[in-house]
Amino acid sequence: MEQWSSRIGFVFAAIGAAVGLGNIWRFPAVVGQNGGGAYLVPYLIAAFAFALPLMILEISVGRYLKADVVTACRNIRSEFEIIGWLIGGSVLAVLSYYLVITGWVLAFFSFTLTGAETSFQAFTGTYQPLAFFVVSTLLVGIIVSLGVQNGIERMGKVLIPLTFVVLAGLAVYIATLPGFLDGLRFFLTPDLAVLSNPNIWSAAFGQVFFSFSVGMGVMLTYGSYLGPEQNVPKSALLIAVADLTVAILAGIVIFGIVFSFGLDPAEGTELAFATLPTAFEAMPLGGIVAVCFFGLLFVAALAPSVSMLEVGVAGAMRTTGWSRRTASIVMTGVILLAGLPSALSYSAFELSVFGQPFLDAVDSTVGTYALPIGAIALIVVFTWIQDESALREQIGDSIVLPLVKYVVPLVLLVVTSLRLVRGVEVSVWRRLPGVAPLSGLSGLGTTLLFSVLLAVVGWLIYRWRRSRRANPNTVT
Repeated sequence: MEQWSSRIGFVFAAIGAAVGLGNIWRFPAVVGQNGGGAYLVPYLIAAFAFALPLMILEISVGRYLKADVVTACRNIRSEFEIIGWLIGGSVLAVLSYYLVITGWVLAFFSFTLTGAETSFQAFTGTYQPLAFFVVSTLLVGIIVSLGVQNGIERMGKVLIPLTFVVLAGLAVYIATLPGFLDGLRFFLTPDLAVLSNPNIWSAAFGQVFFSFSVGMGVMLTYGSYLGPEQNVPKSALLIAVADLTVAILAGIVIFGIVFSFGLDPAEGTELAFATLPTAFEAMPLGGIVAVCFFGLLFVAALAPSVSMLEVGVAGAMRTTGWSRRTASIVMTGVILLAGLPSALSYSAFELSVFGQPFLDAVDSTVGTYALPIGAIALIVVFTWIQDESALREQIGDSIVLPLVKYVVPLVLLVVTSLRLVRGVEVSVWRRLPGVAPLSGLSGLGTTLLFSVLLAVVGWLIYRWRRSRRANPNTVT
């Protein structure tokens, strides 16, 4: 059984899983779209009262059961293996298009590094996005194939400190720009009057859950490589603080640039790939800043990609008995095939579904519904169905237990149901900022997906309760 070499190795790897494009690219976009500093209030509440307890649960369960999400669900009860596959499948579906975006970042990093000039529209008008998607996917597959210590942990120990150094350096430089203080005021000054808007709270919960990579089986898988002597709550708190620090520093950098060059703080996807490059050209030392920025984005995209692929590889290894190398090759091949339509959708081929690029279609279905419902299912399995004594042995009798058992699933269910039933816009649940939800037939498809997922979870719980009534002495 593979293990982290040390607590710091685990923490760096877990920070890498949590710190991603969601912190550096998506977080400032969501802040800008939700009124600036006011958004930080619900964001911090969501982070420490909801996402952090769920992180503690996942890591603790993984360490206790020494299992990936599929095996862990099966260990609780054989019928629940399907929930593990649903969660793992959803994560891999997200990874298939997340690596397309990673390819975009790698492309722009190479363009700024070599001095090549291009626009996002010109780039996606060729087949280059397909090539960069393949390169990014193969790189992630190679890292995972090297193992927990030699691949994932070593990557974290190198890239995470580099992330903080580059971000801090960018923040110091941006502080010299004329609009820095205006950007700082927009970012850190809350307008408490807008906190009555439920969309801001919805946006905060959506951003935090995905920023922390909780409810996806990632932290559960990483926890399975953790030794029994490690203090899970302290490690989880350190991961959360590091994640928030990166998001705050990224916000300072982005809004300093935005207000220095008269840009729109509410821009989404275009901010990174269309608007900021123009600002880089206009600022002193802009070429160096551009290289640092896109290099930082690539690092932020790479580490979470590795963690998501590890969920699939760990599940394949424990289910089939394959070696890590074989599982990595197979799962990397699966991701290449699954991500091909998304890569083609932002290329000269322009593959679309119901009038939207294929990537956007997957993002607005899987990202919006499958992952939140998967998180609810994970919580139900490990807090409601798992034996109470085992649960308390894993996470103790702290405030974490009632929060993760009652409050977190309720919040997830309410926010996701509002989006489905009332059409409340919570696009921030998805990995890609600026993508509008699908409509028409595809809207019916997301409704059916949501209903099927709930039906599967409900049926499994019904089977479990019926079995308990038939065999009251059975110990789960």
